Amino acid sequence: MEYEQQKRGRDVEKEEVEEYEKGGSLQHKRSLSKSFDDKMEAVRERVQTCSISSLEKLNFIPSGLPPHQTSRRGENQTFSHGDSTTRLAAYGTEPADEDDILFDDENIDGSADLLNVNSTNVEEEEVRRMVWECLELRDKYVYREEIAPWTKEPVTEPSTPKARSDPFHFEPVEKTAHHFRMEDGVIHVYASESDTVELFPVASSTTFFTDMHHLLKAMSIGNIRSACHHRLRFLEENFRLHLLVNAEREFLAQKAAPHRDFYNIRKVDTHVHHSACMNQKHLLCFIKSKLRKEPDEVVIFRDGKNMTLKEVFESLDLTGLREIFLKQDNLIQGRFLAEVTKQVLSDLEASKYQPYLSNTSFLFLMAEYRVSIYSRKQSEWDQLASWFINNEIYSENAVWLILNILDNVFIPLFEVTVDPNSHPQLHVFLMMVVGFDLVDDESKPERRPTKHMPKPAEWTNEFNPAYSYYAYYFYANLYMLNKLRESKGLPTIKLRPYCGEAGDIDHLAAAFLLCNNISHGINLQKSLVLQYLYYLAQIGLAMSPQSNNSLFLDYHRNPFPAFFQRGLNVSLSSDDPLQIHLTKEPHVEEYSVAAQVWKLSACDLCEIARNSVYQSGFSLMAKLHWLGNKYFLRGPEGNDIQKTNVPNMRIAFRHENWQTWKDEMQYVYSGRARIPEEIDPAM
Repeated sequence: MEYEQQKRGRDVEKEEVEEYEKGGSLQHKRSLSKSFDDKMEAVRERVQTCSISSLEKLNFIPSGLPPHQTSRRGENQTFSHGDSTTRLAAYGTEPADEDDILFDDENIDGSADLLNVNSTNVEEEEVRRMVWECLELRDKYVYREEIAPWTKEPVTEPSTPKARSDPFHFEPVEKTAHHFRMEDGVIHVYASESDTVELFPVASSTTFFTDMHHLLKAMSIGNIRSACHHRLRFLEENFRLHLLVNAEREFLAQKAAPHRDFYNIRKVDTHVHHSACMNQKHLLCFIKSKLRKEPDEVVIFRDGKNMTLKEVFESLDLTGLREIFLKQDNLIQGRFLAEVTKQVLSDLEASKYQPYLSNTSFLFLMAEYRVSIYSRKQSEWDQLASWFINNEIYSENAVWLILNILDNVFIPLFEVTVDPNSHPQLHVFLMMVVGFDLVDDESKPERRPTKHMPKPAEWTNEFNPAYSYYAYYFYANLYMLNKLRESKGLPTIKLRPYCGEAGDIDHLAAAFLLCNNISHGINLQKSLVLQYLYYLAQIGLAMSPQSNNSLFLDYHRNPFPAFFQRGLNVSLSSDDPLQIHLTKEPHVEEYSVAAQVWKLSACDLCEIARNSVYQSGFSLMAKLHWLGNKYFLRGPEGNDIQKTNVPNMRIAFRHENWQTWKDEMQYVYSGRARIPEEIDPAM
């Protein structure tokens, strides 16, 4: 009888929702929303008197869902950060009190203890333990600065960052006594040549592969997979419930923010290849202009002779055209690529939208371009730096990441860090570099590495090492380099590889342990355990649905909308405009297609754009100006709707309301998590 009454109630509710979607007056919609709130409150009261088994039958709580805790907001919070003040969470020995957990009780019945922590069984406790062990493994490896950027200097009310007067000026820096040498594929740093104690120890390859296999084992356990499936499903459904109740309120909050909309908030294209950063029309026009103006320019050496641009076209050598126009290490020293790059940067700076009936223009597009180092010789670094400095490639709207497939590049980087005078142009160039990419063809089959794998100098196998093998040695060397650069007050470089578009799930497991952010990550849909771990750690995913559509995965099958609804830290990026996009603004093209296909609201788009700024490597001052002077705080306290156009209601839901990120962390740590006030600088 009770079940039939509830079924009739749901049918009535469905009819009301259908009427709501068809239209009606604003007053009628508000009355429906209020009526729905009243019904939800009644449901919560009814839940208190129901047993767990009856809730499962009504599908309120899928099997494996956690104890739910609520608490009042405390004024003074104490956080345990382990070895670093920036750890994601720590596992305490006593249950957290009210002041350790921040929640917004506006839409929660504080007296309703839906699920009790003590009611969980041994099996569920084992699942939780293995999940938080995986999170602890990431804390063990991922590089974080000892001092967060926003604590190095007082944070004041942000103003427009001033452009650097001369970004190519080299200021001589005194050489330090540090000594480094390569040992078993990893560069170790010592205080001086006579010292034998390394300054910055890093986990060995044996330890890493042992830990990675522990993670892979956890990913394969049925109970953990079931629990993570239920957690992710619940997060997704909870987001839909949030939209049903609060979509109109979010819309009104956005309208109340003056002179701010999707067009004039900051959006960062966090994954775009430099040699393909222009669209086809742009490159074609540039090539035609060069053929018309400089047909007799000697541009390439082929078949024992120099050839002019006109001769290359007459021979229709497309490979030669690629070398001439899209490489910086060619016969003309990359002059054509430099010129077209400046045009793209100029378009980026000039990308403005004028609000209706306003004379004010707003810059809104930023980009992180990825330029390649092939590691054939150590002088490549000096050649690349020389190309940047001599051609004056610089924009306040762009920063740079390095694409690389081998660890042979690190010797010059340690040399310039110890003695900047040894490579002055490289020293200046590294001031503009914010990250390293690790590029490989992920679709190639590979053998899973073991803890007994040979060292790089001992590698004699015919097959190439696996992705995770490359990833570890690249991470270990970059970890050492960052520790050295941080000790000298130089900017550090994050590890943000291409990962998870194809190939084995091992790639994403290795990236979970080692990397700050990743590009793509669509293969997370193949492992719900990893997907849940990426959610808990809030690892940034720079996703490129249009690029995936042309190579590996149809657009309508892309997991981006599911990832977004579940609360993963996702952003949109263009990846390869030269091959994929049709307009001069490929990044906006990505947003436009996604909004139309997946019915994303203006609030959704602004939230995704906000994520892209957090994931980017732009400076502290730039982020303060774009996001607000408290952007580094978690939750709505760190959001400024006047800057981001994201309502506090949406940020509060993502972070601290019913069954979202904070509750998930308390679930995993059995109510003992200590949540830092500030975001994780490793993001």
